[in-house]
Amino acid sequence: MKIKAFGAGTFYPAEKTEFEKFIRECNLPEPKYYTRAVIVPHAGYKYSGKLCANGIKRLKRDAENVFIFSPSHYERIFGCVSTSCEAFQTPLGDSKVNSELSKKVSGLCDCVVNNFVFENEHSIGVLLPLIKYFLPEAKVIPIIYGCENFTNLTETIEHFFDDDKNVFVISSDLSHFYPEREASKIDSYTAKMIEENETANFEADMACGAVGICGLVNFAKNKKYSLIRIGMMNSSAVTGDSSRVVGYGSWFLYEGEKNRYIKNYYSDFVKTLVRGSIQAETYNITEYDCVFEQSGASFVTIELDGILRGCVGSVNSSQPLIKNLYENAYKCAYMDDRFPPLTEKEFEKIEIKVSLLTKPERILFESETELEEKLRPYAQGVFIRDGLHKAAFLPEVWVYLPDRKKFMEELKQKAGLRKDYFSETLEAFGFYTTVI
Repeated sequence: MKIKAFGAGTFYPAEKTEFEKFIRECNLPEPKYYTRAVIVPHAGYKYSGKLCANGIKRLKRDAENVFIFSPSHYERIFGCVSTSCEAFQTPLGDSKVNSELSKKVSGLCDCVVNNFVFENEHSIGVLLPLIKYFLPEAKVIPIIYGCENFTNLTETIEHFFDDDKNVFVISSDLSHFYPEREASKIDSYTAKMIEENETANFEADMACGAVGICGLVNFAKNKKYSLIRIGMMNSSAVTGDSSRVVGYGSWFLYEGEKNRYIKNYYSDFVKTLVRGSIQAETYNITEYDCVFEQSGASFVTIELDGILRGCVGSVNSSQPLIKNLYENAYKCAYMDDRFPPLTEKEFEKIEIKVSLLTKPERILFESETELEEKLRPYAQGVFIRDGLHKAAFLPEVWVYLPDRKKFMEELKQKAGLRKDYFSETLEAFGFYTTVI
């Protein structure tokens, strides 16, 4: 039995030539990194098709099986539903189902077989032609869920992730039918949670596929992987109506830490950005990858003839990383109170180092000795604060202050405290850096 993929002629082109024309007109960039999991929207192609295609295109090209997790919009479902059909009919040909893996999923996700649900569900129908286009030989394992615990999806992903021929697609739009200004705030908060691997405050009305998103986010957190932004938008860009909008977003899974991804693929861009800031060029860069729209913290260090000439940064930041980098570079060159402003003559000789920071994690302690014992010399940077007093040392400071006690004494003095200061209100946080 075959099922016709829902949406042909309404959500997406019904003819192969028109479908291929749509893909060409998307003018999608070649991925720098091919992933094993994506979050993509599922609205009609005129609204979010390009964003969806940009996500599906990033899946590993040699993938043999595509697991799709989609929310049910029209049928009340408890748990998950799989299909017994052999294929879905799309404008590009049949997308075959891996029946063997579908049966195995049933044992993990509390699945029942219900073919009817798939016949009228756009959250999976709009994805199938794109999967067929970019991964023509891959088989699909489609799962539609309703009232389901996201940890079951996490366990399912974990179970099948060991086989690198398997990839995963999470189908979800973001907020629905809020005024654009309010929707943008909600979607920005949702993006922050996705990008920081947090699920604790994720509410169902933040995304129609909240269960699927949380399942993948929880998986990424367990594996210490990252979800990197591909793009975000809402329906007003197409309709012009900002009174009631639907939000769309797309992310891909990076098997590592976000800052390492930036170093591996965008070091040259970061170097150009910070040097442009120091040369006091106008902040008008318009072409950059969406990963730089994610919030991020950085330090910029300038050395002249191997001697420190400036160091300015932020441990916590709610700014887009691109803005944080630009501002810290400028401040480092011209606003570090320990040094005079950098001169044009000096600029030709300086060396610049950019440190991208992880989110700081609180260090719990009850005594000064316990705090010192919990430090990780050479690997971890440290940030302390007590009231208005605060200061940070990057991990490389350990080279000059290898003794834990001396390290803390100097850090406290940098914060404007006595070197022997200690109180119950003193807080400490550890962070790690990736250096460009």
